[in-house]
Amino acid sequence: MTLNILLANDDGIHAPGLRALRIALESLGRVTVVAPATEQSGVGHSITYLSPLTCKQIFDGEIFRGWAVEGSPADCVKLGLTELAPKPTELIVSGINGGLNAGINVLYSGTVAAAIEGAFFRIPSIAVSLEEDPHADFEAAGSIAVQLIRKILDYQGFSAELYNINISTQATRDYRAGKMPRIHTVPMGVERYGDHYVKRQDPKGRNYYWSTNDPPPKPTEHETDLMALASGGVTVTPLQFDMTKRTQLETMKDWNLSLGSEGT
Repeated sequence: MTLNILLANDDGIHAPGLRALRIALESLGRVTVVAPATEQSGVGHSITYLSPLTCKQIFDGEIFRGWAVEGSPADCVKLGLTELAPKPTELIVSGINGGLNAGINVLYSGTVAAAIEGAFFRIPSIAVSLEEDPHADFEAAGSIAVQLIRKILDYQGFSAELYNINISTQATRDYRAGKMPRIHTVPMGVERYGDHYVKRQDPKGRNYYWSTNDPPPKPTEHETDLMALASGGVTVTPLQFDMTKRTQLETMKDWNLSLGSEGT
């Protein structure tokens, strides 16, 4: 299997997770890195259109490592596919993010947004994230991710599907110890959490608010990515960017919505 792969992230061109995933993905084909020049965590699917996108080549000695873009993760994929990467690009991968992108964090994640942008182009796209840890083992996570990517492509071929992979710290430890972590194919959790703030004052007496991660998500009757990761596993969640609620759309066909006087 030899592919043209576009690799992006939201932690920036110099992030250790990007480097580890680039090295791991080279077993699948030619990897072109197009990543933000600086960290873009939490920017979601923002794009730049009111100012030009500046990009420059990054070298490690004489070795070309990729393109650094002064923009968002979605900008990187869009620019990469249209201008910078070899054609045809057959696979988009985003990560490895330093920190999980599970539950409702999927909606805020620049890492996932980069993969979604790839899916817009009808290219198989996969986001990869690793639980935050001071001693995060990105090398093990990269090996786990690429094995999963191989299996996904074996099963589905090159249909334009979108996946979100999350890897717990325990899973990387198990992997290092020769124990294969369990893979959970689960939905994303949609329970609200992390909506508390600490209120403080700055030296000029102005109030400011610092977001916390409390309260944690509540357990659910069905397994989600959050629950599976808490048990030390690896999760794979298929996503879609079509946000239309089709069951409600069918119901609304009978509403006869119109403008004008009531009863007319």
